[in-house]
Amino acid sequence: MTRSTRSTRSTRSTRSARGALVTLVTWILVLVFFFPVLWMFLNGFKPESLASSVDPTFIFKPVTEGYQLAMDRGMSGYLQNSLTAAVTATIISVVLAIPAAYALSIRRVKNVENSLSFFISTRFMPLAAIVLPLFMIFKTVGLLDNIYVLAVVYGAMNLPVTVWMMRSFLLEVPFEIIEAARVDGAGMFREIVRIVLPLVLPGVAAAALISFIFAWNEYFLALLLTSSAARTTPPFLGSFVDGRGQFLAVLSAAATIAALPVIIAGWVAQKQLVRGLSMGAIK
Repeated sequence: MTRSTRSTRSTRSTRSARGALVTLVTWILVLVFFFPVLWMFLNGFKPESLASSVDPTFIFKPVTEGYQLAMDRGMSGYLQNSLTAAVTATIISVVLAIPAAYALSIRRVKNVENSLSFFISTRFMPLAAIVLPLFMIFKTVGLLDNIYVLAVVYGAMNLPVTVWMMRSFLLEVPFEIIEAARVDGAGMFREIVRIVLPLVLPGVAAAALISFIFAWNEYFLALLLTSSAARTTPPFLGSFVDGRGQFLAVLSAAATIAALPVIIAGWVAQKQLVRGLSMGAIK
């Protein structure tokens, strides 16, 4: 009895030590990842001399000069372009991904694995391999510096990942519900809209949010396919680092403003995001 009690206490203490270690490591990782965000936020309220200083400064008199300079350089227009491109790209990728994922999960077309491998392999293609053909095509037809063309490119880029995510969500739909709908005479369109989508709505929200973030953060394509009218926020942020130096206060202020839409969207949709991402993980 004594040995059993000692063994139980030893097991509990071991578990407690492991739990404390896991908690400590988790907090360290949180601080490591959160500190750059905090530093960016603080730099946005510093004068340029303090923001660019080698010696870190945590106690200072906050100023809004960086935010004023960012807005004076027309950041609102770049934000509007980013929002237009990201929302349009998200709509395109989600609308096209739903029937594709439906065919690859519920309808079960032939060679499903090959089709999935093809979808995801296109996402792994380096942008440098496709940007020159895209640039030449759009230049020839006069579609360079067009925000909606950029949105279509974003949507096509995000489509493979969106299809992959949506398929994992649709596989969780009980097939008995699909069969019951078919017995009642539901066609394919009604089956998708009335039966399938309401069941996987959190997954759709998660896929849409991921697609939105990818489109919002895209830098390389926006830099090469736009010049002024359709330029988005990421290339605008890059303009604060040039041959004259790094304007860290203005850059940090602009980056903080640019991060707000994604943070707000993630905060508003956090419940749907957690539910959606867990749908494809729990079997």
